Amino acid sequence: MIGARTLKKKGTNCPNCGGPVEFGAGGTMVAVCEFCHSAIARGDRDVELIGKVADLVETDSVLRLGSTGRYRGKPFECIGRVQYQHAAGGYWDEWYLRLPSDRVAWLADAQGQLQLTFPRRIGRRTQVPDFDSLQIGDPVPLGDSDLTVMEKGTATAVSAQGEIPWAFRPGADHVYVDLRGQDNWFATFEYNPEKDSETKKSLAIGKTVSLAELNLDPPAVEPLESESVRRVEAVQLNCPQCGGPLDLRTPDQTMRVGCPNCGALLDVNEGKLRILKTLDDRRVKASIPLGSVGRFDCPGKVSDHEFTLIGVMDRYAMYGGITYPWREYLLHNPEIGFRWLVENDRHWSFVEPVTDGNFTRHDRSVRYKGSTYRLFDRGRAYVRSCMGEFYWKVNQGDMVTTSDYISPPEMLSFESSESGRSEELNVSRGIYVSVDEVKEAFGLTNLTRPWGVGPIQPSPPIHVGVWISWVAFMSFISVMHVLGRAWFAAPGQPGPDPWMWFYAMIFVSIVPVGIMVYKYHFETQRWKDSDYNPYPTSES
Repeated sequence: MIGARTLKKKGTNCPNCGGPVEFGAGGTMVAVCEFCHSAIARGDRDVELIGKVADLVETDSVLRLGSTGRYRGKPFECIGRVQYQHAAGGYWDEWYLRLPSDRVAWLADAQGQLQLTFPRRIGRRTQVPDFDSLQIGDPVPLGDSDLTVMEKGTATAVSAQGEIPWAFRPGADHVYVDLRGQDNWFATFEYNPEKDSETKKSLAIGKTVSLAELNLDPPAVEPLESESVRRVEAVQLNCPQCGGPLDLRTPDQTMRVGCPNCGALLDVNEGKLRILKTLDDRRVKASIPLGSVGRFDCPGKVSDHEFTLIGVMDRYAMYGGITYPWREYLLHNPEIGFRWLVENDRHWSFVEPVTDGNFTRHDRSVRYKGSTYRLFDRGRAYVRSCMGEFYWKVNQGDMVTTSDYISPPEMLSFESSESGRSEELNVSRGIYVSVDEVKEAFGLTNLTRPWGVGPIQPSPPIHVGVWISWVAFMSFISVMHVLGRAWFAAPGQPGPDPWMWFYAMIFVSIVPVGIMVYKYHFETQRWKDSDYNPYPTSES
């Protein structure tokens, strides 16, 4: 609990089942009965039965009711939870934290990302624009900083738990805009069209935080059976089209399943599989089998976590009538959420979301954490085929608009997409991993090595000793040539042949010049398929 507070709890009986319901926090508007899962709205003299809430989807969240911790020295207690369904089909949790003096904070937990925000009063310095006036990628001034609109849309409030400090209604629309800024700043605008113009907007500002920053305590109370985290290796189902076995490794978060046996694309609805369509004959031929578990031993390159491969997707881009395909492997870890492993022309990269907003976009470059990334490609990416599990409602032919910026061995990718009533800008950072690192991570032996140069493949390192030796030999030859003229030339006779000095300089320069030519060729090959090639070509 929080310190030594002496809060008087207001109790009542559930209008549906008669069980006890407590409104512990002063700002609680709705409480969910833990016996019959009815949502109860609080009034001054009576209570209102709003309706029953759906069962919660297990999302591997880091919190639960009763969790306590400290953020920047301030204690908090988790008192409630609302679960939203995204327009694309995935779920996320929003936990309500009680702070000293009955203040409230919100902790959003979505695919391993944590955003802690606090309600702010809308005033002259923190105005909230109208929902329709905002576009993805727009800068919005908040106080002394500019934040970027990363997502806007309408989600559905599907379920809840505990005490909720607003008038929660099952199935209600949640209209929102999410923004990110420098130094992990995060903000959310919320819109309630049922209220008048003065109160229909709300604002919460905070930061993207890590699990360590929350300083969570050991559980203060034993969890209810309904709250217990289910630990399962996989749920085994059968494809309704071919009858083949399907092992779902994230069953509660899976929205789409691609059958690896017959190629059917299946929709997951309340645990039941429904055939959407059969994908074309170009089946996914994954280099890494579904269900493989791997841990990357790449200090400084990939986070040290164990990942399970749960889905594989083939994507492509079209340019000039030519198809450019690549393959993406969806990885899952219960602690940090989802990551990607991308295979492009047999070159590999590990991809994780960018959550800190520390980037500045220009027309053909992006500045991120002190590095400049140059524009490599812009276009549209399409889904060709998929198999395994996906946490959103993926469909064959889905399209996103992409912009890729490179600073080898890294790439920043910006993907803009629309899903029903939602628009989103996703930013991800990919870092090059070698074939040997992928083989070691998953215990593979049959991965083919790449031909050619990958867009973010690092240039071969050249030891500094090569350049030191080159300068040393040139200096030695020049010094001997000068001294030879002074020491050995007879009066009236020419000194050492200057052509010998010239030929010697050429000889010792063959290796370093060859290295420079090779590195230049390496860089030009990296950019050969880019419309933004910074090197001159025969066509230009």
